Amino acid sequence: MLTEAKGQFDILLLTVKYNVMREMTNKVSFTTNVLFMMLNNSTFIIQWIILFHLKKEIGGYGMRKIMLLWALAASSYGLAHIFFHRAFSLSELITEGKLDAFLVQPKNVLLSVISSTTSPPAMGDLLYGFVLVFFTGISVRRLFLFTLFTITGGLLYTAFAVAAGSLSFWITRGDLLAVNLTNTMINFSTYPDGIFKGVIKVALYTLIPIGFYIYLPVKVILLPKLLSLLWVLLAVTIVTGIAFFLFYKGLRRYSSGNLMSARI
Repeated sequence: MLTEAKGQFDILLLTVKYNVMREMTNKVSFTTNVLFMMLNNSTFIIQWIILFHLKKEIGGYGMRKIMLLWALAASSYGLAHIFFHRAFSLSELITEGKLDAFLVQPKNVLLSVISSTTSPPAMGDLLYGFVLVFFTGISVRRLFLFTLFTITGGLLYTAFAVAAGSLSFWITRGDLLAVNLTNTMINFSTYPDGIFKGVIKVALYTLIPIGFYIYLPVKVILLPKLLSLLWVLLAVTIVTGIAFFLFYKGLRRYSSGNLMSARI
């Protein structure tokens, strides 16, 4: 089992490597995409500087904590789209019957699908996150935790996207639902959790696991607690398990679009 898992991981790394190399064939375009994404993300600073000039704290967050929040959101998003970019268009592949080419490959179908493309601008997101975190008062321990939660965040975000996309096996035009759900993860992750109360806050730790994606990791980075770390790891495991279950359960219902396509 471990040998098989290692084999799948090696294949994943090779797939991502070739995807990145393919995107880098046009180095000017690739570099421009990365730099402009970093510049685009940087514009948030102006917005928050203005807000914190009017009020010292917002939802229990000061400027440094907001920067850490944005850094982790950007790096997790970047990692997910570098390694698993196709997870965010999975519903379209299902509804348009374009999974055929992946079903005949001697690899894990889900991993083969979601790792089949990469997003060059996402590298700007990943780099931006690691650059920004150094302005929040970094240390070796914080950098280690930030890197760990970038990985868990990327996995959780991807798993949630897969779970949402897999609903298209059962729901007509499930792509609209999947897009809205994944966008919700991003939209909520860039605001302090302190501004959300009651039912909404409960939903952010259950139905849409943004709490384990961003909020709890930020708290652990600032004040490490083993129990909180274990909760994050448990959430990633559960959501990933749900994603795999929904995809393979739905795959039994999959109807080919009879499209003659091949991947290189």
